[in-house]
Amino acid sequence: MSANASSSLAAEPVSDRGERARTRLLVEAERIFSEKGYAASSTREICAAAGLNVAAIHYHFGGKDGLYREVLLGPIRELAGQFDGFDDPALPLSEALRRMLGAFVGAVAEGAANGTAGGTGVAHPTQGLRLHLREMVEPSPVYAATVAQHIVPHHQAMARMLARHIGLGEADDDVHRLVFALVAMAHDYCMSRHFMNLLAPGLLDRHRQADRLGQVRRDRRGLRRDGEGQAPEHLVATAGDRLL
Repeated sequence: MSANASSSLAAEPVSDRGERARTRLLVEAERIFSEKGYAASSTREICAAAGLNVAAIHYHFGGKDGLYREVLLGPIRELAGQFDGFDDPALPLSEALRRMLGAFVGAVAEGAANGTAGGTGVAHPTQGLRLHLREMVEPSPVYAATVAQHIVPHHQAMARMLARHIGLGEADDDVHRLVFALVAMAHDYCMSRHFMNLLAPGLLDRHRQADRLGQVRRDRRGLRRDGEGQAPEHLVATAGDRLL
């Protein structure tokens, strides 16, 4: 094989045709995985929906696991890009929280408004969220590895940021619980948007939830450690603060 032929083959995966095929696979895979879950989805079905040869998934992603990993990473990368730098020590607490948690609320609100989901470019704004929610009840080995590599570092960074503002040398169990609580509220706005609209129609459209993130207060009466006095100015988010 000539050097020119080898060069042409090497360039094939990044050609316009290759990129279009790769994108079609991601779009259809996100839809099918979110509807059926990882185990019940077949590579043959995904390739047929994308209008591609059954070998396309192996060619572009190395197999089903590689495709699923890339689908999972779509929304993670998009969110990470929006809250990049949230743990900058120069940022005040309110801005750090707004940047971190606002990414969750803002991405879904924007997707609902313009009909895009981001990540893989799927038109339905909840498919990526549905896929991650499905993993909460039907965990796959691929997801566990993805969390360890791409989500745990963000959790740790948020815990360190909160510990710094609280005045602790390092994050303790209470700080990690606080991270869980804050992120859970943002997740609920993502996962329960339709239900919230049923309870209070139009509320999510009238108020910019992302702009209200980070409105927390310091409460010296907050958390106590068993056997100790009061914890040093633990941050507490309350309903009265209207965090979201």
